Amino acid sequence: MLSVKDHNRESAGLTYVYPVVSRRSGGLSVGINLNPNNACNWACVYCQVPNLTRGRAPAIDLLQLETELTDFLHEILEGRFLEEQTPQWARRLNDIALSGNGEPTTAKEFGQVVEIINKILKELHLLGRIELILITNGSQIHRPDIQLALKRFGELDGQIWFKLDRATPGGIYQVNGIKLSLKRVRENLVIASSLCTTWIQSCFFSVGNFPPAVSEQQAYLELLASFKNDNLPIAGVLLYDLARPSMQPDSAKLSNPGFDWMNQLASAIRDLGYLVKLAL
Repeated sequence: MLSVKDHNRESAGLTYVYPVVSRRSGGLSVGINLNPNNACNWACVYCQVPNLTRGRAPAIDLLQLETELTDFLHEILEGRFLEEQTPQWARRLNDIALSGNGEPTTAKEFGQVVEIINKILKELHLLGRIELILITNGSQIHRPDIQLALKRFGELDGQIWFKLDRATPGGIYQVNGIKLSLKRVRENLVIASSLCTTWIQSCFFSVGNFPPAVSEQQAYLELLASFKNDNLPIAGVLLYDLARPSMQPDSAKLSNPGFDWMNQLASAIRDLGYLVKLAL
């Protein structure tokens, strides 16, 4: 039985396709893992991927991916997968999510994968009936080929869930393991939101039982406020804590800051005029 506490990419015995019960979607999400090599260009301290390495997606076997996704969707639609493998509250197909064990847009075949998804959803009469989601750190959005693919993704009503966990260079480095300027964050977000419906997704947690410093919270809220002032078309904020244990070296130091802390942050974000979806 699938659980929100276990997003095992190998649960279906496939290379690229895996099912998860998602807190945020409220149902079954079919994940597409373009990083089966466990390689990512970021190294988030809360990442649940075992043996995470720095790198990019390997070459994708497009025929195998198409076969896996087609067969698995048939099993969900025509078989007993939902009844046998998902809790009662989650027995509906909510979305297909490009996510997995690393940054999906590092795959050279990313644009071709988008077209394969389009083809299969049309064949199964699912296009427009379920959501299409890209979960991304936004780091490759400057690339023309990725922008072209995201334009196509947007035409299919695809959504981008854009990672923004902290809003200072130091906080970003500590949480995401990457040196990144706020100028680049803003540039990437401007591009993303011009191509697809874009949500900001942010993970907050405590380190050594201490939640993020007040200065980090304030910087985050100020950055969100600046997006509002610039009229960026952000759909809302997906705010969540840790649902599953980190597989990274500092995992023992991480914990959830608690309902009250998260709810106060969510209220502060709403006060800025954002729709907030809080997953705890």
